[in-house]
Amino acid sequence: MQKRTFLMSVLALALLGGAQAADLLDAVKQRGSLKIAVEGTYPPFNYRQDGKLTGFDVEIAELLAKKLGVKAEFVTVEWSGILAGLQAGKYDVIVNQVAATDKRREVLDFTQPYVYSGAQLIVRKDDKRNFKGLEDLKGKKLGVGQGSNFAELAKSVEGVEVKTYPGAPEYLQDLALGRVDAALNDSLLIPYLVKQTKLPLKGGAPVGKEESNAIPYPKGNPQFGAALDKALADIKADGSFRKVSIKYFERDVSKPLAAK
Repeated sequence: MQKRTFLMSVLALALLGGAQAADLLDAVKQRGSLKIAVEGTYPPFNYRQDGKLTGFDVEIAELLAKKLGVKAEFVTVEWSGILAGLQAGKYDVIVNQVAATDKRREVLDFTQPYVYSGAQLIVRKDDKRNFKGLEDLKGKKLGVGQGSNFAELAKSVEGVEVKTYPGAPEYLQDLALGRVDAALNDSLLIPYLVKQTKLPLKGGAPVGKEESNAIPYPKGNPQFGAALDKALADIKADGSFRKVSIKYFERDVSKPLAAK
């Protein structure tokens, strides 16, 4: 009986050790790559230029993978299904301006914030109407990305006709054509649109308070989360994060605007 008890104890310890070793960090290290989901259609954060993925999030993700000692392996996914794909284990992280809402924290874990920004209206350049906020859009059509926190924010105001789209290119095109009255997205997106695209759009009024975005990963992986947080801290400390941020936004987006 004692021998059987001893063997059962050894087996239990072995199983416990196996469970502890099942952290996602081990799988990433063994694979030699970090699987990163991005939309690939969300400039300046992630988009294709001459057939190659580039953008702020892409460069930051590459820096993080390097700090982890692995390669960056990108997967492009429409925003509407990107969170579900992470829960299903199709990739390790999403580096795509994801707000760490309480609802999302119920099913996913998040790193420390890496971007601070806020929601902002996008309007046509020739629009003479002055939309000071979502209240002014009651009875009007507002374009947003499907499943985004901007969609949730827009739907919180009764009377606004919210139209959802797979991604930014679709609703920005409809806005330019007059099919919607305004769009809602990240304020960091606006300077890029003005500078890089030929669409007759401009930034409108800010909406709500400044928010932070973080990097989600599957729950139950504390070692992986700690490694990601350390990698983020390292690229902020060595100046590489700031260099990428200045390149795209002319400011260090890892710092809240109030801290500037």
